[in-house]
Amino acid sequence: MSILVTRPYPDNEATSESLRARGHVVLLAPVLKFEPVAFHDESETSYSAVIVTSANAIRAVEPQLRDLGLLELPLFAVGEHTAAAARDAGFAEVIVAGGDAAALRDKVMQSARDKRLKKKSTLLYLAGADLSRDLGGELGAEGFSVVTQTTYRMAPVKLLPRDVCEGFAAHGIEAVLHYSRRSARAFLEAARDEGVEISALAIPQCCLSETVAGVLREAGASQVLVAARPDENTLFDTLERALRTRLA
Repeated sequence: MSILVTRPYPDNEATSESLRARGHVVLLAPVLKFEPVAFHDESETSYSAVIVTSANAIRAVEPQLRDLGLLELPLFAVGEHTAAAARDAGFAEVIVAGGDAAALRDKVMQSARDKRLKKKSTLLYLAGADLSRDLGGELGAEGFSVVTQTTYRMAPVKLLPRDVCEGFAAHGIEAVLHYSRRSARAFLEAARDEGVEISALAIPQCCLSETVAGVLREAGASQVLVAARPDENTLFDTLERALRTRLA
């Protein structure tokens, strides 16, 4: 029996290694494909900090970060995974939030209250093309000036790998891991197009957040589990709980 990981490349590779270390057989179906967007900042704006909600935003502009002078700025990362990508890219001061955009907003506001960041600061938000939350607007309402720069998009992959379709047909997949609302929707569309939607939704769907889970519930999945915190280790714990329940 296999665990299906829908996370895009390259993050799915690290996820699969972690799952295999826990004794699982893993199938990969990256249902979104990373596409960088050309980044040109000609505004000559003086930024006080960078905010990032995905490691992909950093990957997309990594070759330009030093020339743009961004590595010298503090960076607010949505969670530890994104923070690690920021450190690898050369950011020296990385402030880590609790795993979602709301926590990131709160972390920025707390830094202003602690006077680590000026209240009227101009922040550079390196973002994806499809935003699930208006983080810039929320911080703008708190007095910050936020410049949002789209650095990447995630394009849906229309087809599932053949071994994944065969796995669903043979009832050889025991759970699916979902990391974002967009990837959950892309997974459902691909499963529907491949004719395996019923089998795909009949098994546990383990989701990183309630926002992601809502997409699966709306599609008719009956076994939807949500990680207590939006981080991968907690998601793995949720997976183990789902598997124990199935065996009970």
